[in-house]
Amino acid sequence: MIQFQLNGETVTSESPDDTPLLWVIRDELKLKGTKFGCGIAQCGACTVHLDGAPVRSCSVPLAAVGGMAVTTIEGLDSSEGQALKEAWVTEQVPQCGYCQSGQIMQAADLLANNPSPSDDEIHNAMNGNLCRCMSYHRIHRAIRTAANGGGE
Repeated sequence: MIQFQLNGETVTSESPDDTPLLWVIRDELKLKGTKFGCGIAQCGACTVHLDGAPVRSCSVPLAAVGGMAVTTIEGLDSSEGQALKEAWVTEQVPQCGYCQSGQIMQAADLLANNPSPSDDEIHNAMNGNLCRCMSYHRIHRAIRTAANGGGE
């Protein structure tokens, strides 16, 4: 049995220790915002924050999160997270929407650590998050919008 914080609440999982965190979040704890993409930590669709740092939940075993804090898109209530969610709508980022929670989680970490990133810094921070619909320009614009407090 593993206990950890999920979006500010203590939760317990009885899944096997080697179960990917993604499946515990989605199947056991019923939060569906975090998506399965590739299963090998290459696409970023499953990005969550583990003690404040972005990780690919498809490759993090449950045993590794004991006593730690996990934040999913449902629990992202930081000022950066709120600004990004608003900018995502303003800039009309979503197409199919599949990668969006992972994109926002990665971008929230960027803005938390660098509130005024350059275009190159945005590109480098987001480089590992893939978008099947090729919305990269909109994603970049939304991050820039959020960093500028909602205005370009």
